Amino acid sequence: MASKQQRDLEKGYPKAEFVAKLRRLADAIENGRRFEIQIAGERLHVPARARFTIEHERTGGVEEIEFQVKWERE
Repeated sequence: MASKQQRDLEKGYPKAEFVAKLRRLADAIENGRRFEIQIAGERLHVPARARFTIEHERTGGVEEIEFQVKWERE
């Protein structure tokens, strides 16, 4: 299997689209299902075994909250 290239991407979404993605993610987590999402042209399949964390960063006058979903590729 070919290895995937490293990627570090941040993509903005309109509020309604962001909310819809969060709702689909929450439904998948709640129901123990994998979550599928396309980000900047790449389709990702997040397995039900993924780990979930929330991160808070403060730098100068900027506050940031990141909802993270992590998993090991098989």
